[in-house]
Amino acid sequence: MLRLFAKTMRLGATRPLSTSTVKMSDNLFVHRDTPEDNPSIPFEFTADNQKRAEAILNIYPEGHKRGAMIPLLDLAQRQHGWLPISAMHKVADILGLPHMRVYEVATFYTMFMRKPTGKYHIQVCTTTPCWLRGSDEVLECCKKNLGIGVGETTKDGKFTISEVECLGACVNAPMLAVNDDYYVSIRCKEDLSVADTEEILNSLKQGQQPRPGPRNGRFASEPVGQLTSLTEEPTGPGFGLQAGL
Repeated sequence: MLRLFAKTMRLGATRPLSTSTVKMSDNLFVHRDTPEDNPSIPFEFTADNQKRAEAILNIYPEGHKRGAMIPLLDLAQRQHGWLPISAMHKVADILGLPHMRVYEVATFYTMFMRKPTGKYHIQVCTTTPCWLRGSDEVLECCKKNLGIGVGETTKDGKFTISEVECLGACVNAPMLAVNDDYYVSIRCKEDLSVADTEEILNSLKQGQQPRPGPRNGRFASEPVGQLTSLTEEPTGPGFGLQAGL
């Protein structure tokens, strides 16, 4: 087999290769020192967040404090707006871990923003359910309204757009998230789709807080219109069982 392979290579034969498009992420996985993100910039928790950090640590028993890593990283990110390397070092020092252990976690989870992020983090889900319901239109509306592309931040530092995977609101597709708030059922196949998105972004520009949740009248993830299941009173104990049981 090896002889045949060597002979084929000498004859200059080529083996056909098939490739697929590589989708690049806008997240940072390899650190590079920048003026706004380098180890020389100190990071300390505020007095209030120091108390929160201590409360988080108290949840975990001795010998298992490293389980507090993700909550502490999240706390640091909420304080700073994104997660600089100095904040990662601070969490590692609190937990008594090598810095590399924190790097591994912070670069694995996409919820940790490794570069400066706007005050309003616009996250548009483009996974299959949302895509089928027109998430591309929502994303294009955000890009046009804010004048930036995916992974970019407006010059005033207020808005950052991210294209994200499933945010767990498939029933309400399409949807977008602004920081911790979900804006779902944007009715992307109807006339108000772009208008809903524009309304959300314009309200944020004016410093207002748009009402989160569904935009088509329903309360949560119930069927649009009327219930399609669980419409009768539940049956009592033993319903459907054989008499002998």
